[in-house]
Amino acid sequence: MVTIIHGDDIVLSRKYLQEQKQNSTNPYVFDGIIDLSTIAQITQGSSLFSTEKNIFVENFFSKNKLNSSEVKNVIDYINKNESLFGVFFWEANVLQKKTIALFTNPSVKSFKIPQTLFLFLDSIRPRDFRNMINLFHNALKNTLEELIFFMLQRQFRLLLALRSKVPLRGTPESSQIDEILRLAPWQKSKLEKQARLFSTDSLKKTYKKLYEIDLAQKTGNLPYSLICAIDFLLLGI
Repeated sequence: MVTIIHGDDIVLSRKYLQEQKQNSTNPYVFDGIIDLSTIAQITQGSSLFSTEKNIFVENFFSKNKLNSSEVKNVIDYINKNESLFGVFFWEANVLQKKTIALFTNPSVKSFKIPQTLFLFLDSIRPRDFRNMINLFHNALKNTLEELIFFMLQRQFRLLLALRSKVPLRGTPESSQIDEILRLAPWQKSKLEKQARLFSTDSLKKTYKKLYEIDLAQKTGNLPYSLICAIDFLLLGI
């Protein structure tokens, strides 16, 4: 059976993925690429202890050219033999219907970020802390604070890249990080307008604070909850 796990709520989607791995007695885990010979060897081989075979592939659709002959052969093999094993695909974004339709009858687990979180991110601007904090706590009603913090980091990373126009990877036109290149035109336009509300220095200052909070959280040195840390951050914007 094929299970596709996707969506922009990567906290919940990864939690679900980890649960499936833990419940599997014989997992095979791959990052991005799995070729036909490997998947055939796994599914046709025998095990002394378990006949269950579950293959977990992360970022398969984003790291491969779906129109390549190798990928088509892998997908064709899975469609013809899916009753013999389980395949779990995980992606950190929302997949298009035509991509999901490459498989005959997949089980689709979709994890999408609530709209309240995007309303909060769009509200971020200098000296508007009351509105930002209200929308932040509204987003907390149906979104984990860890995901909000992750998206907050991403938001300021994008804003800083758009505001500073720092060239990356040595190419003149690549003043945008990969995340920006993947944005739809309307998304980029909205972020550019938001970025112009800040100075480059203020964005750098906030992004540094986010890094410090993240480090303290991971090392157990954050003196208060993550929610309080975000509240204090918003007060200083």
